[in-house]
Amino acid sequence: MRKRARVIYNPTSGRETLKSKLVDILDVLERGGYETSAYATTPQENSARDEATRVAREGFDLVVAAGGDGTINQVINGIAPLEHRPKLGIIPAGTTNDFARALGIPRDDLVEAARVMTRGQLLPMDVGKASNDEMTQYFINIAAGGRLTELTYDVPSDLKTVFGYIAYLVKAVEMLPQARPIDMKVTYDGGHYEGKASMFFLAMTNSVGGFEQAVPNASLNDGNFTMIIVKTGNMMEILQLLTKALNGGRHVNDSRIIYKKTRHFTVEQQDTKRPMPINLDGEYGGSAPMQFENLKEHLSIFSNLPQQPQQLLE
Repeated sequence: MRKRARVIYNPTSGRETLKSKLVDILDVLERGGYETSAYATTPQENSARDEATRVAREGFDLVVAAGGDGTINQVINGIAPLEHRPKLGIIPAGTTNDFARALGIPRDDLVEAARVMTRGQLLPMDVGKASNDEMTQYFINIAAGGRLTELTYDVPSDLKTVFGYIAYLVKAVEMLPQARPIDMKVTYDGGHYEGKASMFFLAMTNSVGGFEQAVPNASLNDGNFTMIIVKTGNMMEILQLLTKALNGGRHVNDSRIIYKKTRHFTVEQQDTKRPMPINLDGEYGGSAPMQFENLKEHLSIFSNLPQQPQQLLE
C-alpha cells in the first residue's frame, strides 16, 4: 500500500506566502512516494488539532504541520495522546519558527523545507506534557509563565503578519516596566524554589523566541527540560540578564537565575488574586497550578541536522 501524507496548513501564516507554494509542496511529497492531500485550517477552535487526530486514527503515515509555531503545537496536540503516532513533518511559515530553527529546517524556502521529508532523516523527539485538574496539553518547544511571557497573547495577529518578530520586540519593550514578580512555588527534580519570580520557562530546544543562547545546552531528546527561573523583577536587572544571554549565554551562572535540567516540574501561584497564565509554544495553555512531564522520544520528526544520527526510512 502506498504511504499517505496529509498537509495541514494555515492559509494566513507568514504573510500568506504558504498558499502560493502549496502545489509545489504537494508535488515534492508525491515524488517522495506519498499519496498526498491537504487541509486548510479554519477559524474553528482546534481545527488543526482535530484534523491531525482524525488522519492519525485513519492510519496516515505522515502528518505535515505547515504554518507557525501555533499550528505546529495544535498538530502535536492532535497526535501526541494517541497510541499510533504518525511521523511528523514541518513546513515553517510563521513569525519566529522556533521549532523549525532548532531542527535546521529551511525557514526562507518552503519547498526546500518539504524536501527535508523526502530524505528520510527522522529524529526521535521529546514532547512536553502539561496538566492540571482542568486539562492536559502537549508542547514541543517551550512552556512558560510570568508577566513577561504574556506578551505573545497581546501582539495582534495582523501585526505579527506584517512586522514579524519585530512586533514581539516592540511589545516586550512596552511591557518590561510592568514585569513585576509573582509569588511562586515550584518543584523540580532534586530541588524546589518558593518566592518571587518574574518568569519561568521550560525549554525543549535551544531556540526561544528566536534567541539561540537562552538555553545553550538544551537537548532535543535527552528526556529533560532545560529550566530557567528568573527571580528578579527589576527592569535594569532583566536587561542585564538579557544582555548576558545575547553574549554567549552567560546568564546561566547568574545568581538571579536558577538554571537546571529536570524531567518533572510543578508550579503553583501563591497569590491567587490574579491567575498566572501558562504559555505553551507561544499560545495560551491554561493557568497555574500545573504539572509538567517530559515524554522522552515520544514523536519521530523529520529534521535537517547532519550531526544527528540518521534513521533512514525503510
